[in-house]
Amino acid sequence: MVISSSHTYSNSNLDVVNINTVKKNTQKRFAQNGQIQIYQSSYRGSYPSIIRDSLRNAALGRKVLLIQFMKGGVKQGVDNAVKLCGNLIWVRSSDSFDQYNFEEIENNKNLKKSIHESTIELWNFCKKELQSGENDQIILDEIFLAIEKKIIDKDDLISTLENRFISGDVILTGTDIPKDLLLMANQITQLRS
Repeated sequence: MVISSSHTYSNSNLDVVNINTVKKNTQKRFAQNGQIQIYQSSYRGSYPSIIRDSLRNAALGRKVLLIQFMKGGVKQGVDNAVKLCGNLIWVRSSDSFDQYNFEEIENNKNLKKSIHESTIELWNFCKKELQSGENDQIILDEIFLAIEKKIIDKDDLISTLENRFISGDVILTGTDIPKDLLLMANQITQLRS
């Protein structure tokens, strides 16, 4: 007997409503998280294949978020993200800086503060996106450099990755990768020149 009605039944007629309630629900809910992939290289700027793959995934209909930490020059920020292929959202820092000239950055308090604030803005945006479940793939480019520069806390990244909700993969790139994060990875790729 199938009951398909918007009517409410009284408690006195529970024998009709409680059909098959003796059976226990043995289904388990599995986390729908994809893999954590780490791409490691001995030098910066060695990830064009990841950018290419993100474009291809977006063109194939997957929703992709590409966050480039520690990259400046285009003054994007979270509010001015670039959208490509209808499915790829590409975000860089809202501040413009030459990310390769660390000595200049260290010697300029205002520039250092601005870079710190814009990187934190990107990280807070990433944390929301990792929890939203709206993306099929999230790429966190140069996030390990932001950890090395003590802008993003390593434990915060680990906690966020452990509590993420994304059906696809999270890709992390960088040069000096903390051991704790290497142990979390489902896949580690060493890129060589």
